[in-house]
Order: sequence, then C-alpha cells, then structure tokens
Amino acid sequence: MKSRHVLCALLVALIWGVNFVAIEVGLHDVPPLVLAALRFALVAFPLILVVRRPAVSWRVIAGVGLFMSAGHLGFIYLAMHLGLPSGLAPLILQSQVLFTVLLAALLLGERPSRPQLAGVLLGLVGLGIVVLGRGVSADVLPLFLGLAGGLSWGLGNVVSRSARGADPFALVVWSAAVVPVPLLALEVLLDGPAVPVQAVLSMTPLAWGSTLFTVLVSTLLAFTLWNGLLQKYPAARVAPFTLLVPPVAMLAGWLVFGEVPGTWELLGGAVLLGGVALSQFGALLGRRARTVRGTTDVPAAVDDVDGESTAVERAVPGAPSLVREG
Repeated sequence: MKSRHVLCALLVALIWGVNFVAIEVGLHDVPPLVLAALRFALVAFPLILVVRRPAVSWRVIAGVGLFMSAGHLGFIYLAMHLGLPSGLAPLILQSQVLFTVLLAALLLGERPSRPQLAGVLLGLVGLGIVVLGRGVSADVLPLFLGLAGGLSWGLGNVVSRSARGADPFALVVWSAAVVPVPLLALEVLLDGPAVPVQAVLSMTPLAWGSTLFTVLVSTLLAFTLWNGLLQKYPAARVAPFTLLVPPVAMLAGWLVFGEVPGTWELLGGAVLLGGVALSQFGALLGRRARTVRGTTDVPAAVDDVDGESTAVERAVPGAPSLVREG
C-alpha cells in the first residue's frame, strides 16, 4: 500500500477506536436502535439532496447500507446496551477480518497471500486471548450479537469492494438512507411507535454531542476513507487495519472512563498489533529478501494489485502506469 493510504487506514482505526467511547456515552440516554437509526438519518439528510447518487446499482447501495451499517452497528449497539464493555466490543467485532477474508475468497475470488493470512490468524489469536480473559464474565447473548455484527461488517466489506469506481463519499451518504428503515421498524415492533419520538425529544446535549461525532467523524469521514481503500486494494489487504481499533478503544476507555486494561487486554492487544504488522509488511519484506538473494531478477509487470508503481514506472521514470489510480 502507498504510504498515504496506510496513513488513511491508521486514521480510520484511530477514529473508530474513539468512537466506541462516544457510543457508550450516547447509550446512557437513548435506546440502541434509535441511536443507530438517528446516526445514519443525520448522515443521509440533507446531504442526499445535494450529493449525486454513486454510479453503482441500487442493490449495491442497499447492500452496503444493510450489511456494513445497519447490521454491523445495529448488532453492536444492542450488544453494548446489553452489557458488552466498550473495550471488549471492538475486539469481538474483529471477527469481521476472518469473515471478510473468507467471503472475499468465496465470492470475489481474492486469494490472500501467505503473510496476509498468517497475520490475520495471528490477530485472531490475540482476539481469542482477550475473549478468553473477559468472555467468562460476559453474557452469552451480547457476545453472539457482537459476532453477528462482525459477520455483517464482513459482508459489507465484500459488497463495497464490488463498488469500484463509485464516489466513496456518495456511497456513504446514499447507503445511509437505507439504515434507519429496518432499525426503526424493529424498534417500533419491540417497544411501540412512541419510544423513538420520545427518546429523540428528551436527548441531552451530551447525547447529541456523541451522536454528532459518530455522524461527522466516524461515519462521513472514516467510512468514506474506508470505502475508498476497499476500492483501491483487495479486501484482505485493508481489513486487517481494523485490528488496531481495540487497542485504541481500550486506551480511550481508560482516559475517559478510567477503565484500566488488564493483563489479558494488554497481551491480546500486543498480539493483534503483531498480526497487523505481519499482514501488511510481511509480503513486502519477503519480496525484498528474495531480491537480495538474487532470486527475483525480473520485476513483475504489476506490483500485486496495490495500485503502487509498476515495473514500467520503475524502469522508465515518467512512463504511464499500467494500474489505474482510484
């Protein structure tokens, strides 16, 4: 990946880590499904009136909205409302990395490299360490809801990957319009039509502040960057960056709520970071090692599918690229 795209991925991980603190603050005053629906209603309107529809089918727009947003965040909001800690929630969601790699291989034919696959597996080991350390004290239902959110996010990643060429920002805005419909319908079915209206009318300034953060920063900014990266690179190359979200969330929870990470959290977070490093840089180091040993005499025509410089550009400065930059 190009260095600027790596920085974008790291920024997304930072934003989404802090976002779990904002969600927990909002859940103190607002029912989870209402809070999630309000978040995406504010993302869609009024921007949908001025942002042109992305050049993808309605099925792709609906798929991104239902899986990457409604299912992913609807499940995790419910899980946190039922007691899943803000530090554990992002770790459970990292199951999406495994789901993304498997679904991308099955549905898109993307085969992860050995270092990428090893890095994902190492990251999942770190996830398992934390879950084993804290999962014993957690209810079963919130854990399963968190895993369902990870599966939905993985499906959303694959759908977004198929939307190559579409404006990432427009995709975020238009897909957000899909989200409030199923969430509010479920809330009305469970608690009646008066609950969503009363919840919004009685929101505190702190709840509104947390909602605006999730709208402007976590959704409009972070999801635009994320969708753009998924259009430039294979899903198995992008998804592991979300393994950085749990350590950031743990640090944010400690600074805001005084939640001190335990031994399991620190150990698991370190293993997760190792998995990210291996998945992102293992293949590059392997190629350089082979070059030093003299086993790679002829440069490849295209440097994987990363969108990086081609052999033509390296041999003849200024030559046109064989790979389109998104």
